[in-house]
Amino acid sequence: MKAWISLLAVLMIAAAATFAPAPPFAGEKVYAIGDAVVDFKLKNVDGRLVSLSDYKNGRGVILVFTSNHCPFSKAYEERVMALDRKYAVAGFPVIAIQPNDPGAYSEDSFENMKIRAQEKNYSFPYLSDESQTVAHAFGATRTPEAFILKRSGDRFTVEYTGSIDDSPQIPSGVRRRYVEDAVNNLLQGRPVVLTTTKAIGCAIKWKSI
Repeated sequence: MKAWISLLAVLMIAAAATFAPAPPFAGEKVYAIGDAVVDFKLKNVDGRLVSLSDYKNGRGVILVFTSNHCPFSKAYEERVMALDRKYAVAGFPVIAIQPNDPGAYSEDSFENMKIRAQEKNYSFPYLSDESQTVAHAFGATRTPEAFILKRSGDRFTVEYTGSIDDSPQIPSGVRRRYVEDAVNNLLQGRPVVLTTTKAIGCAIKWKSI
């Protein structure tokens, strides 16, 4: 019985993510594969401001829109931490961004972001997109949703967008590691083969306008 209840809960969450209303910027231009990203500056959980230009000496970044409350984000948390451990030393560190309106879920408040980052000992910045302008610019719609940016000189271009891998709930079920495959290609000087996948997760909670 417990197994059926758990399955039903997962199906309800997935349905809510799939049939979520369109974001308020639907129809406006957002970054596409190959586009250069405009520099941004957001507040980290340690109080300092972090900008994309802070990473101009690396190879690129793995940008992940995530949140505290979402079950999919929680399921991916250890995998995101593992990505940073594996690729930060190679020049592709993780930047995590929380885009939700905390008025929708108090668990996503800045104070709770700080608590989560401290409890889990995040090795990467966890930034608050309070105005939601960065999520807007990227066209992010889910948490988690990944964007891989490659640095070329002073420019960062979008090389991949979508899911981290093909198993949203169960790490042991992963067969295709989309983010790892893309970063590995870039590190070897090759183009990303699969540039876009569908992000599976909780719909971003937009502020009313």
